[in-house]
Amino acid sequence: MAREKKKNEQQLPELSDLEKELAREKYRNRYGRVLRSTIYTLITVAAIAILVATLWMPVLQIYGSSMNETLQDGDIVLSVKDSHMKSGDIIAFYYNNKILVKRVIAQAGDWVNIDSDGNVYVNDVALEEPYISNKAFGECDIELPYQVPENRIFVMGDHREVSIDSRSATVGCVAEEQIVGKLVFRAWPLSGFGSIR
Repeated sequence: MAREKKKNEQQLPELSDLEKELAREKYRNRYGRVLRSTIYTLITVAAIAILVATLWMPVLQIYGSSMNETLQDGDIVLSVKDSHMKSGDIIAFYYNNKILVKRVIAQAGDWVNIDSDGNVYVNDVALEEPYISNKAFGECDIELPYQVPENRIFVMGDHREVSIDSRSATVGCVAEEQIVGKLVFRAWPLSGFGSIR
C-alpha cells in the first residue's frame, strides 16, 4: 500500500513543472501566430509589388547597345506608365514580342529629316542632342523628309550607327498601344543609380 502511494506521488507533476509547460505552450502558440502573420504579410507585399511593377512601374533590363552611351547592356531601369510622351523622353515599347528602348524624336504630324552627317531636323529645326556621342545616318530606308503619321511617335536609339528604329520601315513609328512606359530611373548598376535623361 505504501509502495502504491509512493508511486502515485511520483506521477503527479509539480506546480512549477505545470507552469513551465503552460509557458512553453503559450510561446509555441504565439510563435505560430507571429510566423503565420509574417508569411501572410510577405505574400501580400509581394503581390502588391508585382501589381505595381506590372501595372504602373514596369522594371526592365536593357539588352544590346542601341542606347549607348545613355544606357548600357545589363542596366536595370524603372519605367512609368504614361501616355504623354515628349521629344527627348526615353520609352520602352513592344515590337515583335520584344521590348525595345528608344528616344522620342518627333510626334504625330511632325516632319523629320536627317542629313548625311546624321544631324536630325524636326520641322526644319536642328535637334540639340547632347546625349549623342557619334552622329550617324544609320540604317534608313524611309523617304526623307518623313511626316510622322497620326497617333504615332518617331523614335531613334542614341547609338545611331547600330540602332534599328523608326528610320527603318521594319520598325516604323510607335503606336500608343505599343508603349510600355517612359524610362525614369536606373536602379542598377549602383554606379549609374539615379534618374535617366
